Amino acid sequence: MKLILVLLVALFSFFALARSETAYFAFKTHGSEHDFIFKLTDDAKIKAARDILSGKETETTHVMGRIKKSPKEYNPHYSFHFDEQTVSFFSMAIEVCDATLQYTEENLDEACGAFLPGCFFCPWSSKLTKEVKQSELA
Repeated sequence: MKLILVLLVALFSFFALARSETAYFAFKTHGSEHDFIFKLTDDAKIKAARDILSGKETETTHVMGRIKKSPKEYNPHYSFHFDEQTVSFFSMAIEVCDATLQYTEENLDEACGAFLPGCFFCPWSSKLTKEVKQSELA
């Protein structure tokens, strides 16, 4: 009986993961020329991003997450991307993780040390600009 229960839980978890949506969103920071595009697969985070864009959410509107120093095809203007599992939204954050997109790109070799410790990037001036459709991705 215990084995059947474990198998059912595993099967349910598999199908729950398989049904998860993938969505892409873009944001800019002060002075940025290009959108920074990030991927979300968590349904609650996708809903939160859509609520921000629709104006339903007005407090927790800035984007943060742990960066990885490698490009992604869906984010062609930057040499780094967000680890999608770490993306969240905030209203206030500590200063040590604040930077603009341009400054982060220009100083990426210094990131994850004294600059953006732990690779956490929380740009205070971040503003979601749009949901990016699959057809718009490079």
